[in-house]
Amino acid sequence: MIDFTWKVFSQTGNIETYLLMKQIESENEEAWKVTETKGKEVHSIDSKI
Repeated sequence: MIDFTWKVFSQTGNIETYLLMKQIESENEEAWKVTETKGKEVHSIDSKI
């Protein structure tokens, strides 16, 4: 999705497309942080058993 929005932005210069791309990037980063945090919690629980 990022590649598509970048391609549209680079061809049109539409600032709304760029802002959409940045929003998608931000949401993806937040999702990875949540996933990594959940994984660390599981490992810490497992190591205490």
